[in-house]
Amino acid sequence: MAELAPRRLILTLYGLYAREEHNWMSVGSVVRLMGDLGVDSAGVRSSISRLKRRGVLEAMRSGKAAGYALSDSALEVLREGDTRIFDRRPVRGSDGFVLVVFSIPESEREKRHTLRTTLSGLGFGTAAPGVWVAPGHLQDEVGRTLERRGLATYVDLFTAHHEGFSALRDQVARWWDLEGINAQYADFLDRFADAQSRWERSGDRSRTAFEIYVPMLTVWRRLPYLDPGLPPDLLPAGWNGGRAADLFGDLDGLLRTPAREHALAAIHAWPAAP
Repeated sequence: MAELAPRRLILTLYGLYAREEHNWMSVGSVVRLMGDLGVDSAGVRSSISRLKRRGVLEAMRSGKAAGYALSDSALEVLREGDTRIFDRRPVRGSDGFVLVVFSIPESEREKRHTLRTTLSGLGFGTAAPGVWVAPGHLQDEVGRTLERRGLATYVDLFTAHHEGFSALRDQVARWWDLEGINAQYADFLDRFADAQSRWERSGDRSRTAFEIYVPMLTVWRRLPYLDPGLPPDLLPAGWNGGRAADLFGDLDGLLRTPAREHALAAIHAWPAAP
């Protein structure tokens, strides 16, 4: 698996720890924590600047300490992500599907790209040109996301059930790249299979928990968005998603608290935000 981009690790740090610390972290504490993850100061500052330009982070001082807070839009995205990452409910065939049908004029083709990127990022597959499909349990999230991004006026939403004529299992294999998603689950399993034993052997368990947990969550938090969450009877044989979710749950329960202790020790070494 490729190395993780520093900006992705920084976003994980803010999502995990800044939100409970007045939505603020000093630059110094971010540099220190990212150093524990093997990222040098120059890489951290460059990535923070990039996140600021994208409107994810906003500059904020606390006393004499320079720092950053998550923007309101980033906070909203992270709140919705919490449900997908930590509290994804079981899916049922009776949920059916949500369909998105859109038509965007050529004069606004940049909106077309934004809409397609948004739908893909929510876990939609392509059923036909201009027709995207996702499991029905995503309907509310889809509506909120399209409204927040100013795309709702281009879209019609429908709920549906497959009635024929081809086998639905064959259709979903065309609508989504299930083999690619399954391979990413396999990569997750390979990368973190020995994480518990590594932590148990460590002489500094809080730091080691942090060094494992933040990258683990950074890798994992994309998978629930790539995976549409199909019922088990529609998934291919040898699906890795269940085993990967079990491993994530076990490591989350084991490492979250000691990782947090390590992170907060670094954050509290700097002045608290007002």
